[in-house]
Amino acid sequence: MAPKLLIKVRLAGVRDEAEGIRSLTFVPVTRPELPPWRGGAHVILRLPDGVRRSYSLCGDPSNRGAYRVGVQREPGGRGGSEYLHTAARVGDEFYLTHPQDDFALAAAASRHVLIAGGIGITPILGMLRDRPPGSRVEVHYCVATRSRAAFLAEVEDLADAVTLYPSDEGRRLDVAGLLAEHTPGEHVYCCGPPSLGDAVEAAAAGWPDGTVHRERFVGAVSDRGAPFDVELVASRKTLHVPADRTLLEVLREAGVTVDSSCEGGLCRSCRVGVVAGTPVHRDLVLSASQRESSMLACVSRGDGVLRLLL
Repeated sequence: MAPKLLIKVRLAGVRDEAEGIRSLTFVPVTRPELPPWRGGAHVILRLPDGVRRSYSLCGDPSNRGAYRVGVQREPGGRGGSEYLHTAARVGDEFYLTHPQDDFALAAAASRHVLIAGGIGITPILGMLRDRPPGSRVEVHYCVATRSRAAFLAEVEDLADAVTLYPSDEGRRLDVAGLLAEHTPGEHVYCCGPPSLGDAVEAAAAGWPDGTVHRERFVGAVSDRGAPFDVELVASRKTLHVPADRTLLEVLREAGVTVDSSCEGGLCRSCRVGVVAGTPVHRDLVLSASQRESSMLACVSRGDGVLRLLL
């Protein structure tokens, strides 16, 4: 991502929120305020070594002077969280993207059931501050131990009802029981580990379309696939994507700039426009309407020849 497409920010504050979890607050460097955002949005932060990672905003959407994110330290991860926990210092400068709003509370819903697993509480915290007037919001918060329940006091202050489930105390959320029946105007939202999200989707399988919302942390597994060709309209290039390479890899090798972050079909940053052809979608986030005219280059492929707006 070129700097001109990003927002330059400075790390203004760091605070430990729970065991292994800290919040970081960024303020603008070259502009008076930051772009607006809705609760549930995320940004992609570019670290000094060029690594890009997605983080949910967990501050106050009405505060245009700062963005706050929550980061869980993952010693065995890909390096982003480790850097932000051990090397980042107040005063350091970074670049981040404009917020992407894909996990907001439904404006027409009268009751919101928010289910969080661990660090999955971060987007939900922003959603609580951005709740539609007159709606009821309840939070079910699953954690390994109480010491890892980040932002709990803030959540309890903002929600109508909060239930904490520390697994080490033998308390576990009965997802099937909670979502066994749907009432008109009710929506459910889940952010957490795959097992929790899968349980929510299974329990709410009979709910009306558009009432079940899921934010994912773990991307799709790209097991490659059949080879295909792409014709790039703007670049006037034709490229071959072998069975053992991704479209994103081939585009980079050809010098075609495409943003990326998670590279697992989650963050939408590598979304490219499709003019013609049949994409083989493997992402976890695009809607049916979005898939009609676009695809994610990191995991999705083509059946035959694709024409792309690149």
